[in-house]
Amino acid sequence: MTICTAVVKAEQEGFLQTEAHRAAHALRTDFEKGGVHLSAEKVDRVNQLNTEIVQLGRQFNENIMIDPGSIDVYPGSRIPKHLHSHLEPIYRHTLPRENLLISAYKKKEKGFRVTTDPSTLSSILRWTADDEVRKRAYIKGNSSPHANLAILEKLICARDELGQTLGCKSYSEFAIQPNMAASPDVVMSFLIDLSMTIRPKADEEFRSIREFKRKMCNEKCADLQPWDEAYFTGKMKSSAYDLDPSVIASYFSLSHCLEGLKVLVKSLFGATFHSMPFAPGESWHPSVMKLSLHHPEEGDLGFLYLDLYSRKEKYPGCAHFAIRGGRRLSGTEYQLPIVALVCNFSASPGSSSRLNHLDVETLFHEFGHALHSLLSRTDYQHFSGTRVVLDLAETPSNLFEHYAWDYRVLRTFARHYATGDVIPEKLVAVMNSARNMFAATELQRQIFLSITDLTLFGEQPSTPIDTISVVADLKRKYTSWNHVDGTHWHTRFTHLITYGAGYYSYLYAKCFSETIWQEICSEDPFSMSTGTAIRTKFLQHGGAKDPVQLLQDFVGSGVVRSSNGGIVPDISSLCKGMGLG
Repeated sequence: MTICTAVVKAEQEGFLQTEAHRAAHALRTDFEKGGVHLSAEKVDRVNQLNTEIVQLGRQFNENIMIDPGSIDVYPGSRIPKHLHSHLEPIYRHTLPRENLLISAYKKKEKGFRVTTDPSTLSSILRWTADDEVRKRAYIKGNSSPHANLAILEKLICARDELGQTLGCKSYSEFAIQPNMAASPDVVMSFLIDLSMTIRPKADEEFRSIREFKRKMCNEKCADLQPWDEAYFTGKMKSSAYDLDPSVIASYFSLSHCLEGLKVLVKSLFGATFHSMPFAPGESWHPSVMKLSLHHPEEGDLGFLYLDLYSRKEKYPGCAHFAIRGGRRLSGTEYQLPIVALVCNFSASPGSSSRLNHLDVETLFHEFGHALHSLLSRTDYQHFSGTRVVLDLAETPSNLFEHYAWDYRVLRTFARHYATGDVIPEKLVAVMNSARNMFAATELQRQIFLSITDLTLFGEQPSTPIDTISVVADLKRKYTSWNHVDGTHWHTRFTHLITYGAGYYSYLYAKCFSETIWQEICSEDPFSMSTGTAIRTKFLQHGGAKDPVQLLQDFVGSGVVRSSNGGIVPDISSLCKGMGLG
C-alpha cells in the first residue's frame, strides 16, 4: 500500500478526530497537486512544469534586481536636497564641444543618476516638484525590466498547462479551489462588487487631486497623470494636516517599538519575550537577536529570531519565516515553533534608528504573523501557525496593524528620542485622518492589482495574451487613473510570482481584520480578555480548524457570506473603518 493510498483510506473511513481528518484531507490534496492520480507520463510533465515555474520565478526576481532602470537628471537642483545623499552624482560639460579642451575644468554641471528601483522611485515621485523628472522616472521605473515580459508570458503558459494537466480550466481555478473562495468566479464577483462600491468615492478623490494640482500649478485645464499622485496627495495631506514625517519618526525609535510590542504581548497574552544566547554557529549575523516567548504558567511557547537591519546582499523587504512548526509529540510534550522576522530598516544596532510610521505598521504586521506561529497549538505541524488557507493567512498580520494606529497603544512606547515626551494624542489623531484622506484610491489600487493577478492566470485564449494590453485595459476599467503608454509595471509585480491568482487574499484579510478589530478589539485593545479571545478562538488553531467555522465562532456569522459555492467577506466593516460607509 502506498502512502497516498493509506491516506485516502484513512480519510474515507471516518474514524479520525477532526484535526486528523483535516490532515488526511490536506495530505491527499497535496498528493493530487503533484499528480499522483495521473499517468506516469503526465506526472513527469507536472514535475517538469513545477521546475520550470520555479526557475521562471527566480529569473523574474533576478531581472528586477539586475535591471531597475535609471534616468540622468540635470541640473541636480531639480532633485530635492534631502534625496541627494541617496543618489549617484554625475557630471557633464556645458560648453560647445570645440571649447571643451580649454575650459572643461571650469564648466562642469552636476546632476544625479536616479536608479528607478521601487524604493527610490517612490521617493522621487513623492518629493520631486519637477513634473518632467517625475514623468521620466515613472515611465522608466514602470517599464523595467523589459525582459520580464517574455518571462511572464512563459510563466502564464506553464501555469496554465499545469492547471489543465491537473484537471482544472485554468491555473487560477487550480490555485483557488482549496481556499475559502473556492473558485475564480467567486473572487471576481467579490472584487467587482467592492470596486463598484468604492468607485464613486475614488472618482471624487481623483477630482479633488486634479483640482488641487490645477490650483497649485495655476493651470485651469491641467490633466492629472499617474506620476502626479504621490506628489500631490502628499502636498494635500501636508496642507490639510501639517504633518512632518521627520517629526513623526522622532517618536518611533526601533528600540522603543520593540519594547512596545513586548508590552502589548504581555498585556494581551500574559507572555513575555526574553533575550537568549546563541549556540555556537546558530546566528547568521552579529545584529540578529534571539528571543524566547515565555508564559508564567505554560512555560516557553516558542522562539523568535529578529533580523531587522538592512545590509548588502540581504533578502529585500520584510517577511516572516517559519523555521520549525509546532506539533504535538505526546500527551505531555509539544514541539515548540521557531520563527524569524526579517526586515530592512535603516541604520544599525546601537545607533539611533528611527522608523517612519509606515515601517512601524510593517513591524506590527510581521509581528502578527510571528504571534500566529508562536501561539498556535496544533497536533500536526502541517497546520502550525500561518499554515492556513491563503485567503485567511494575512488576517492576524492585518489585525495587528490596527494596534500601530491606536493612541492607547502608541502612548505606551512612542516617546521622543531626545526629550522622552510621549507622542501627542492630537498628532496621532491627525495621522489617522491623513491615513483615510485617500482611502478609496488606495483600496481601488488593491482591487486593480487583485483583478490583474486573477486575470493573467485565468482561462487563456489559444494564442498567448499581450499582457501590456490586458493590464492597460484593466486599469482603464477598474481605476480612475490613466494608463501610460509604453509602461508595463506588472513586470516587477513580484506577487505574481509568490501569490499567483492569490493576491485577492490581502483584501479578504483586510475585511476580516477590520471586522475583528471593530467587534472584538477596539473597545479595549489592551485587555487580557481581548487577548484571550484572539488566542483561544483564532491564533491557537492555526489551520487545524475549518476557516469559516473559525471566523464565525470568533466574530459571529455575519463576518462571511456564501456566494456561488464559495465564501466572501462582509465588506461593511472595511468601508466603515476607511470612512467609506
